[in-house]
Amino acid sequence: MEYTAKFLAQLLNGTVEGDESARATKFSKIEHGKPGTLSFFANPKYEPYVYTSKASILIVDKSFEPKEPVTPTMVRVENAYSAIADLLKYTSKLSKKAKRHRSCLSWCSPLSAKLGKKVWVGPFVFIGKRTKIGDNTVIHGHNNIGEDVTIGKNCIIYPGVVVYPGTIIGDNVILHAGCIIGSDGFGNAPRPDGSWEKIEHLGNVVIGNDVEIGSNTTVDRAQMESTIIGNGVRIDNLCQIAHNVIVGDHTVMAAQTGIAGSTQIGKYCILAGQVGIAGHLKIADHTTICAQGGVIGNIRKEGEVLVGSPTIPVKQYMKAYAKFKQSAND
Repeated sequence: MEYTAKFLAQLLNGTVEGDESARATKFSKIEHGKPGTLSFFANPKYEPYVYTSKASILIVDKSFEPKEPVTPTMVRVENAYSAIADLLKYTSKLSKKAKRHRSCLSWCSPLSAKLGKKVWVGPFVFIGKRTKIGDNTVIHGHNNIGEDVTIGKNCIIYPGVVVYPGTIIGDNVILHAGCIIGSDGFGNAPRPDGSWEKIEHLGNVVIGNDVEIGSNTTVDRAQMESTIIGNGVRIDNLCQIAHNVIVGDHTVMAAQTGIAGSTQIGKYCILAGQVGIAGHLKIADHTTICAQGGVIGNIRKEGEVLVGSPTIPVKQYMKAYAKFKQSAND
């Protein structure tokens, strides 16, 4: 894909400062800028690279005032970080123009499975009975899509994904390689002799629209009813979502986060890396839990930032940490 500075300004509602015909065919980090590449500047700590970059085009904030001469043609936008995100999304969509394809090495239930328009199916894909797949969805190779599954429009299922029977997936969902949707939860009842009896899981997983789930993440099916992932949720790699969990709309969680069974996470929450949340809890909307936070009780107040294990409010934690540090130095 080749972009001119003039086209980028039109696409991103910006203005050109320099050569409107400047062209770029690749993206680059600002510190690696070379002729023919496009970079962006949004973080002040990278400003020195603005003056040494050899990139052809540089996207910057409208408010940016250079202290030295700048070689690249600048495209000034309202917010450089948002603009580059929009541009990357635009480029990605162009490279993934939908076309109907079904590999002869795939197997799709011939009588009852229903595939929409321009569905792309790679090799060694299994699609079970009564499963429905929406228009423009791409299913890469080596995927197993079970029976009675519903997958919406414009989804991307990367290689090695397993979607268990009965799962419901909305539109514009991305499942990265190796994630497992709908496996049994960790449900076991103790017997009198100390051994364990498996509890059957007869529910399913329901995933909303515009969700992205990272590689090797597992979302377990409910014992009864549904494990629910709300609209706009972003889940990183290597996360564990247990049975009957509810994750509210637009919540994000980073790698190695684990949520135990029947916990309800509110909307617009942020769970940093390696957060652990015990079962049967309720987490209020707009809660932020910092890295390696351990949650063992309900969080009822919206908008709190929590640190530590077990978690406490960040101001309280910093006061306690200051005293702990002082006593350690005495």
